[in-house]
Amino acid sequence: MNSDNGYSTIRGRAEASFTEKKSEFIGYISHAETNDEAVDFINEIRAKHRKAAHNVYAYILRDGSASRYSDDGEPQGTAGVPVLDVLLKEGVTDVCCVVTRYFGGILLGGGGLVRAYSHSAKIALDAAERLLMHKCIPMKITVDYNLYGKINYVFPDFEVRVGDTVFAENVSVELLVKSELSDKFAEKLIDITNGNINIERSEECFGNFA
Repeated sequence: MNSDNGYSTIRGRAEASFTEKKSEFIGYISHAETNDEAVDFINEIRAKHRKAAHNVYAYILRDGSASRYSDDGEPQGTAGVPVLDVLLKEGVTDVCCVVTRYFGGILLGGGGLVRAYSHSAKIALDAAERLLMHKCIPMKITVDYNLYGKINYVFPDFEVRVGDTVFAENVSVELLVKSELSDKFAEKLIDITNGNINIERSEECFGNFA
């Protein structure tokens, strides 16, 4: 999902590898929000695998809707583009993928290279934790104990993500509520508690709703 309200990305890093006709392919993938972060990750993997035949990469950023790729010496269109295509088809952004290849002495041909680099990017992405980021309003609500059950019951109806809950003199709950549902959610809470609730809103941000 990549829209005005949200986007898909990954958390942290992941890697996966496989061997095709004696060539080893290692797929690395990382969350990256800026061009500098992506370049730093690419350079890190290159430094780690200086003796590899190729360190192919592709990345997609929300910042400026940027995307870049490199075949790193492989025949044009057989490496960087297939990696980029996987990221595009999977609908992820703020993601950088580097595929390292150690040549095994057997030529794979154009089609074989495309399949190998595509597969490397896909298994690396599959190994990562996906995040579904959505525009949301952080809320902190405070109610009496006898009303907590009532409000807790409606959370699933509004796809609310529940954070810290503190049981003190009253019950305080930190929530993430999708922006487009936040007003109706607040109205519902006020209605079912007859106004006996305190609702604090913070500025809109992106939160994980995966």
